Amino acid sequence: MSEQNPPQPPGGNQPPNYDPPPPPYGAPVPLDDAQTRQWAGLAHLGGILFFLPSLIIWLVYRERSAFVGQEAKKALNFQITVALGYVACTILAIAGVPLTGLLQLAVWIVAIVFSVQGYQAVQRGQAYKYPFSLELIK
Repeated sequence: MSEQNPPQPPGGNQPPNYDPPPPPYGAPVPLDDAQTRQWAGLAHLGGILFFLPSLIIWLVYRERSAFVGQEAKKALNFQITVALGYVACTILAIAGVPLTGLLQLAVWIVAIVFSVQGYQAVQRGQAYKYPFSLELIK
């Protein structure tokens, strides 16, 4: 009995829809423009949910896109500043200062407004600078 070899695909021994292998493990894959705007925008909008989304995006994407890293770091610094504002409001409330509930509401509204403005700016491809923010993450 003779053995038959299976037919070889044209162009050598690569399958017809051959994709090149991914980069070596640990090498960051750069983001395209749409992904860059998406993740930078989500870093700003994630601030509505506290600082954790901005922190995760900064840690994961800072090496894949300088713009995403920069915007996520700015959003993270702003959200940490907002968190410190909430802590100050809580301390004032415990001390018995009146109207601290309104102050907390004002901090929340300011955080939402500036987060949405940051999202809109990066969707246009522009860097966003918060009007006030402590630079705790360098």
